[in-house]
Amino acid sequence: MTKQRWASLGIDVDQPNPARIYDYMLGGGHNFAADRAAAEQIEALLPGARAILRCNRAFLRRAVLFLISAGVRQFLDIGSGVPTIGNVHEIAQRADEQARVVYVDKEPVAVAHSRLLLADNQRAAAVQADMCEPDTVLRAPETRRLLNLDEPIGLLTVAVIHFIADEQRPPDVMAAYRDQLAPGSYLALSHGDSATGSSEVAEVMELYKRSGNPVYPRSPREISALFAGFDLVEPGVVSAAQWQPESPSELGPQTGHSEIYAGVGRKP
Repeated sequence: MTKQRWASLGIDVDQPNPARIYDYMLGGGHNFAADRAAAEQIEALLPGARAILRCNRAFLRRAVLFLISAGVRQFLDIGSGVPTIGNVHEIAQRADEQARVVYVDKEPVAVAHSRLLLADNQRAAAVQADMCEPDTVLRAPETRRLLNLDEPIGLLTVAVIHFIADEQRPPDVMAAYRDQLAPGSYLALSHGDSATGSSEVAEVMELYKRSGNPVYPRSPREISALFAGFDLVEPGVVSAAQWQPESPSELGPQTGHSEIYAGVGRKP
C-alpha cells in the first residue's frame, strides 16, 4: 500500500511507531519516513542499538525452537509487530508444518501486513487487539480457531511488555494469560533493562514518549517477577544474547548501553 492509502485508513504515517521502527532496524521494508528518521536518531544516540535488537530477534528464534523441542505446537505471539525477518510461523512450521501460530498486535499496519503475509497459510492468523486485554485476545475468533487452550501453548512476549506502564500492572496482565494456559505451557519473554541511566538512554525514552509509545524499562528483578507461576528454564533471566546461545557469534557486541533481558518459563 502507498502512504496515502494507509493514511486514508486512519493510520498516522507521520508518527513514528515502535513496531515499524523495529522493522526498519531489522532490515524490513514495512515502515515509513517518520519511523526511519526515529530509528536513525536512536542509532545515533545508542550506537549498537541495531545489534541489540538483532540479539533480541535471535533469542526469539532460539526460544521458538526450544519450545518445539519441548513438544509445543501452538504459539500465541503477543505484540508481534510488523512481519519481518524470522517470523514465528516460519520458524515453527519449518520445524513442524502442523504448528499453529496466532499473532497479536494493536498496530494496524502490523496486523494488515500480517494478514497479507498469512493469506495462504491456514495454520497462522493475526488478531488486532490490545495485549492488556487477555480475554479479548484469547476469545478472538482467530485464536479460538487455531489454538486449543486445553493443550500447552507457547506464549511469546518478546520486547513488548516494556510498553506497558506500571499503573497497568504488567504482572497482573501476565498472570491473566498464565491462568488460562494449560499446564505444560511456556512463556518466552524479553524486556528492556533499566540499569543504564545515561543521558543518551533518557533521550531515547523521551523520543518514544513523544511518539505516543513511552517505554518503561525495568530491572532484572522486576523482569523475573513477570514469570510468577512459571518455572524458569536454565539459565534463567539473562541478557537476551546469553539465553542458550548456539554459537559465540550470537553473544553479540558489548555496547555499554541499555540491555534486553530474556528468559523462558514453564507452567507446571
